[in-house]
Amino acid sequence: MKIGCPTEIKPQEFRVGLTPNAAQEAVNHGHQVLVQAGAGNGAGFTDADYVAAGAQIVGTAEEVFASADMIVKVKEPQAVERKMLREGQLLFTYLHLAPDPKQTHDLLASGCTAIAYETVTSRDGGLPLLAPMSEVAGKLAPQVGSWTLQKANGGRGVLMGGVPGVGPAEVVVIGGGVVGTHAARVAAGMGAHVTVLDRSLSRMRYLDDVFSGLFKTRYASAGNTAELVAQADLVIGAVLIPGAAAPKLVTRAQLSTMKPGAAIVDVAIDQGGCFETSRATTHEDPIYEVDGIMHYCVANMPGAVARTSTIALGNATMPFMLELANKGWRQACLDDPHLAEGLNVHAGKLTYYAVGKALGIDVTSPQLVLKG
Repeated sequence: MKIGCPTEIKPQEFRVGLTPNAAQEAVNHGHQVLVQAGAGNGAGFTDADYVAAGAQIVGTAEEVFASADMIVKVKEPQAVERKMLREGQLLFTYLHLAPDPKQTHDLLASGCTAIAYETVTSRDGGLPLLAPMSEVAGKLAPQVGSWTLQKANGGRGVLMGGVPGVGPAEVVVIGGGVVGTHAARVAAGMGAHVTVLDRSLSRMRYLDDVFSGLFKTRYASAGNTAELVAQADLVIGAVLIPGAAAPKLVTRAQLSTMKPGAAIVDVAIDQGGCFETSRATTHEDPIYEVDGIMHYCVANMPGAVARTSTIALGNATMPFMLELANKGWRQACLDDPHLAEGLNVHAGKLTYYAVGKALGIDVTSPQLVLKG
């Protein structure tokens, strides 16, 4: 199979879909790998690194898309890239279709087969291709939140850990999954007073047991959420419903109850965000203000630490990429029902229920598609 890796063109996106190690593994399995010139530069990988791994360097994205049987990326294809997709081509990347009708309709029109990293599952119910970037984003959230809180950036001017005689920042993390856990660990490590909100009692017991009171947990009822948000200096949104639009858990009206200059970091922005006032931003212009509350809603947070993120993502995606290349997407999905959960689009048909529900599009059962 010809595997193609174009340069990411989303603003301030420095990650790359294939590491040289992944390219070498694919070549060792008998596949041809095409990498756009300069694709790995932002993550610290040179064209020479890919050539040494056995890949072929091509000059333009058009060449990659025209030649490759499978396109491997990081972020969802941008409008100009979607025009280059074709019938029968396989796209393997993050998609986040639920809040993105334009992308969804373009993928359907292209006739391609699209497998989304974020909906591939594991035997234990996890999301193995989303988890590495969730870990990165969770660890980044308190870091960028503390920056947003600085007075020069419009924030309250509160130091996360305080100093002797001055209390620390009050941090609320909504969601106790992968993102929320890492965010809470880092925020607490910075000296903040942290509370994690979640609806799963078993998850809260786990967090209490493992972290031995490093941070507090509270049940995520509407009342508790409203109370804690009003007291917070920093609120981190870390809620995920796989493949679906994120629920709006904090309304615009609630912003008036918050401290002036408090900060919001919405890690769920890829799925539409969990604050009513969230809208996607970029690393070039990451924050904005609504009703005196500072919002940080960068849709590709892990891109800021591109080398760490690329290697972590590549470690997770490589085995699945090889299965798709070795067997073809249909047989790979038939052999692995967890990989099949990643199938979102095929030949003009939407195959993921949560996306169809969010966008009002009819969904074809993936089992029917897999039967051919």
